[in-house]
Amino acid sequence: MRKVLSDYFDALERLIKDRPTNVPKGSKITNDNVSLEAGRKKGTIKKSRPVFKELINAIDAAATESRQPQDVAKAALDAAKADAAKYRALWEEALSREISLVKQLWEEQRQWAKEKAALTGEKVTSINTRKLIGRS
Repeated sequence: MRKVLSDYFDALERLIKDRPTNVPKGSKITNDNVSLEAGRKKGTIKKSRPVFKELINAIDAAATESRQPQDVAKAALDAAKADAAKYRALWEEALSREISLVKQLWEEQRQWAKEKAALTGEKVTSINTRKLIGRS
């Protein structure tokens, strides 16, 4: 019976190190996955069997430890999403300022053209002076 338990503990170690041979890599650490990794059928580790008490405690401890990195990764992902939202808001504010400045510049140019026309007595101002200069 000791050989059987050592097979289960070896399977548990492989699952903890994420180097399984019989179950897919990245599988959760559960009683069934430890059974399958040990080469046994699903459900062979039962809480009702006193032989497996130590093994079940080790599986539960390993399962709680393996969940913690997921929580850390989730927290890091949430922080990255918050940063992305913050920078998107800053970017949108900057764009609205730029558009406002372009609109203000456009209005100032139109006002300047009107004032120039009033001062020089012209009714029409040239839009593109480069074409006129290039044809000469």
